[in-house]
Amino acid sequence: MRFLFHYPEAHGPDADLLDAGRLTDVARAAEEFGFSGLSFSEHPAPGARWLTHGGHQTLDPFVALGHAAAVTTRLRLLTYLAVAPYRNPLLLAKQAATLDRLSGGRLILGLGAGYLKGEYHALGVDFEERNALFDEVLDVLPLHWSGEPFSYEGRHFSARDVVALPRPAQRPIPIWIGGNSRLSRRRAAQRAQGWMPMSGGAELSATARTPTLGPLPELSRSIGEVREAAATAGRDDAVVDVLYSYHDDGLTDPAVDADRHREAFAALEKAGVTWTVVSCPHRSATATLEFLESFGTTYAR
Repeated sequence: MRFLFHYPEAHGPDADLLDAGRLTDVARAAEEFGFSGLSFSEHPAPGARWLTHGGHQTLDPFVALGHAAAVTTRLRLLTYLAVAPYRNPLLLAKQAATLDRLSGGRLILGLGAGYLKGEYHALGVDFEERNALFDEVLDVLPLHWSGEPFSYEGRHFSARDVVALPRPAQRPIPIWIGGNSRLSRRRAAQRAQGWMPMSGGAELSATARTPTLGPLPELSRSIGEVREAAATAGRDDAVVDVLYSYHDDGLTDPAVDADRHREAFAALEKAGVTWTVVSCPHRSATATLEFLESFGTTYAR
């Protein structure tokens, strides 16, 4: 089991996106205390109504992870998650290849379809086309990263005999697909190297327009089905990684009730989870660094 720290997200109208601590300090502390990765989400244009009902602001994940890459040497860098249909696939591929190359091959490209209609409208993207646009992204990424000439006719673009460099350091950059729907699981099995099921309960699932994950035995069956589907499809790079977001109010002080958390992590690993992502309440820089040290020394090292 490997642990990944998700930089705390800013809630409320007056919160600063870096209230949880300077990214330099947080990234270095995560690496020092045994975390294997760092992640950021993406909301370039969240609506005011969503924000007042529990939504959150984020930094740009590619810029933030690029900064984290420059001050660390080992941490994997995950977009958790980037909304694939928001960008022209060529721009997304270029961002990913650049970050992977500059970080020495540490990027994990976590992708999802997104769920905020208002954000889609703000960005000028048709919400009803999101799944078709997502599939175009998955088509274009390997073509772009190959460094060879290619052509692709999309719904809203036409790439004719283009050549894109740099090639990423990894061949390929691992793609992890987020979401609980059958379509998300099918994409993970057929097109990706990892799956990111969404935990967090029925309310979050309803907001994110994805089915509720269900109890641990159901998760284990779903993981097995995704991996079996990848093998059946003849994948040489079958789905290996599964990321699970661990939500527990008792984790505010990671050293308290440690045996219970260890049992929970062991159960997740037995179910097929390979990475667990944790975060801490968006409080202060001091609290974030204390959380990283406490959790890391208790579980990650």
